Amino acid sequence: MHSQFGNNFLTCGMTGWCMEIIFTSTHCLMDKDLKLKGNTSVWMFPIYGMASLLAPVCSLLKKHSLWLRGSVYTVCIFTGEYLTGSFLRRFEACPWDYSKSPLNVNGLIRLDYAPLWFGAGLLFEKILCRH
Repeated sequence: MHSQFGNNFLTCGMTGWCMEIIFTSTHCLMDKDLKLKGNTSVWMFPIYGMASLLAPVCSLLKKHSLWLRGSVYTVCIFTGEYLTGSFLRRFEACPWDYSKSPLNVNGLIRLDYAPLWFGAGLLFEKILCRH
């Protein structure tokens, strides 16, 4: 059991890191910079790794609609993002600041990212329910 959690943690952490690097690199396209340099923070690996905690939720939701599952994952991800961001902010270590975005909550989450987290949640579900 612990080994599976560890494997899921590592897989979710690496998947999240890769998603973030790809996402942040697309911002270069707006500047017509074809180098597509993405960025992330070391803090993001354990934050994305915590998606492995969704495994029991995935099991509970497996017979429900895609819309319900994705919506629950979105709420879980927003909650995790808010809590970890609040914690890191206490140490001036939070790698994101959404305070300039119109749909932000305390600069820690962006409600307009809900569709992205919906998709990410379903991707993590695929990772966590592959057995």
